[in-house]
Parts: sequence; C-alpha cells; structure tokens
Amino acid sequence: MSAPAARFADAAVRLCGKCALMVGWRPDEFWLATPAEVAAIFTATHEPQANGSVTRDDIKRMMEQDHG
Repeated sequence: MSAPAARFADAAVRLCGKCALMVGWRPDEFWLATPAEVAAIFTATHEPQANGSVTRDDIKRMMEQDHG
C-alpha cells in the first residue's frame, strides 16, 4: 500500500473508532455515514466554528491531533 493510502487507512480506522466510542456506531454504520454526519459528531465534541461549519482543515487538524 502506498504511503498516502496507508495514512488514509490509518486515519479512517481511528475515525471509525472515535465514532464507535462517541456515538456507538459499528463499522458498517461509520462507512455508510456521510462526511457531514461524521463531522457533526466532532463538531458536537469540539468548539464549533463561528459559522458552525467544519472545514477540511478542521478535520485534517483533528486527524493530526489523534495521530500524535
């Protein structure tokens, strides 16, 4: 697996695990969810942006914080 694909897979596994812990999703529920639904979970647990939206940069930052 190439490095970017491996990083995506690792990040997806971490996001799946966080969704399981936060809202009790099983893997199939995570994979069927839209990016907006996943972002809504993280928005609810982090300080929202002034306009209430989550940007790609926000998700990238959260993934990098979790990668630590």
